[in-house]
Amino acid sequence: MNDVVKQETASQQVAERERRADALLPPVDIFEEGNALQIVVDMPGVTRESLTIEVDNSVLSLEGEVRIEMPEGLSAIYAEVRAQRYARRFTLSQEIDREAITASIENGVVRLTLPKKETHRRRRIDIKAA
Repeated sequence: MNDVVKQETASQQVAERERRADALLPPVDIFEEGNALQIVVDMPGVTRESLTIEVDNSVLSLEGEVRIEMPEGLSAIYAEVRAQRYARRFTLSQEIDREAITASIENGVVRLTLPKKETHRRRRIDIKAA
C-alpha cells in the first residue's frame, strides 16, 4: 500500500468496529493519478444526505448509513433487510493537501480526490547546458 494513505491495522479495525457497533467495512480501491490519489469506496444504498466525510488531523473518516423503511400498512413476518452502517478510516501522510480534498457520490459509489501538496509533487528538473 502506498505510504501516502495507510489503512488501519487489523487491531485498530477491530477496535473501531466494536466502537461503531457492527458497521460494515466497505470495499475500497486506491489509485494514484498524477499529483493526486483517487479513493473509490463502495457503499450501496448510501446517499449524499446519509454520508459523512471528515478529516481530523491525519485521519480521514467516511461513515454512511442506509435506512430501510417498512412499507406503510405492512407488518414484517420475517425481515433480513435492515438499516446498515458503513465506516472506514485512513491515516493520511503529510503529503496530502487536506484543504483540497473533494468528494462525490453516485449510486452508492463514493469518489474522493486527495491532491498532494505542491511541495510533495513530482516534477521534472530542467537540465541546462554547461
